[in-house]
Amino acid sequence: MNTMWSLSVFCLLVSATYATQVCFEGLGCFADGPPWGGTDQRPVSILPSHPDEIGTRFLLFTQRNRYYQEIMADETVEASNYSGMRTSRFILPGYLLEGDEDWPQRMCKEMVKRENVNCIAVEWKKGVKTRYAQAANNIRVVAAQVAAMITFLMDNYKQTAGKFHMIGHSLGAHAAGDVGSRIPGLARITGLGMSQSVGHIDFYPNGGQLMPGCSTNRGDPSDLDAIWLGDKKFDACNHVRAYEYYIESLEKPQGFMGYPCPNKDSFADGKCFPCGHTECPLMGHRADRFTGTEDTSITKYFLTTGSKAPFRRYSYRVSVTLAGPILPNVGFMFVALVGKYGSTKEHQLHVGTLISGRTYELLLDAQLDVGDVTEVQFRWNNHIIDPLRPKFGAEKVVLQRGKDKEIRSFCGRANVAENEVQSVLLCEV
Repeated sequence: MNTMWSLSVFCLLVSATYATQVCFEGLGCFADGPPWGGTDQRPVSILPSHPDEIGTRFLLFTQRNRYYQEIMADETVEASNYSGMRTSRFILPGYLLEGDEDWPQRMCKEMVKRENVNCIAVEWKKGVKTRYAQAANNIRVVAAQVAAMITFLMDNYKQTAGKFHMIGHSLGAHAAGDVGSRIPGLARITGLGMSQSVGHIDFYPNGGQLMPGCSTNRGDPSDLDAIWLGDKKFDACNHVRAYEYYIESLEKPQGFMGYPCPNKDSFADGKCFPCGHTECPLMGHRADRFTGTEDTSITKYFLTTGSKAPFRRYSYRVSVTLAGPILPNVGFMFVALVGKYGSTKEHQLHVGTLISGRTYELLLDAQLDVGDVTEVQFRWNNHIIDPLRPKFGAEKVVLQRGKDKEIRSFCGRANVAENEVQSVLLCEV
């Protein structure tokens, strides 16, 4: 049978100022005072909507059901594929991008392909498509409903809090934290799309602000009312990248390695490459496997992603010592990496003057994990007709891999003419 969330009386709380509260059976009471209202950040005092108006649903995915099963906190859950022997992961969305409202279901589908877990997509579409202040208060009820569901599952399946993982995005990240305060001892709380540092490990992809492939935001996510009504533009690209990265990390976790660094400028300058004395953490689903010794409470982790899917990247430092004519030339240089699993695209190493004997360096973020690199391909051009037909080549290439600091040296055998590809192989020992 359905659990009925019933509304009790509105009450007046007498203090220095007046505040109201609303109570829902089985969920508790919710006041509209600070920090939820009457503050500089939230000047408007609003009570959450009735649970029926929020319309929260729990959609269960397991390896035994390809489509979701809706579960409720009652005896009907016994007819589902929920198992108390498995870890349970709750996906809590916040702001919803039109056309991608069901991304939590997509995440669950990818998750159960790779893990034998209970993945529960929490849906509250009716409660979020409203004014931002209202949605920010509605999420409090959603958090209470999630906590009530977990309590029910713990009681009926003899599970401990350590079997539950919360994954929240945007307002859903706030809900995940609220669930954690209601149920101590959760295995893990993952907050996606947060603008401030809140976790044990904080990642800053692409510096944490503008994501490749996204334009500068127009408007603010707090303008949800105008966004849904179509009165205001908001480029959600930057905002939704967080859960897109997480979904891709389920399949290729090594492509989201974070490097400890004090700030984004130092990272962009290559000052924090490669990994330090210990391993580097992986942003996304496997972040909890990090066993490094750094003080993660004060360490920021930076990484680079692509501008479109696949977003993952694999980082190298490439140093090329150029061989060629005595006279310098003007042109472009490119390199590509070749390994067991394929080859990367060409990356521009340098544009400008080509000087024999000089070493040119590049931080290369490859889209493909080629495995152990066995060959570096070098090419140059300048699109200038030169009767002397100069030849340039990589005399030596030193390649350092970011994830483990491994260094490989490659030696060139012969220079090449413009637009010819030089195959630079591992140096003979």
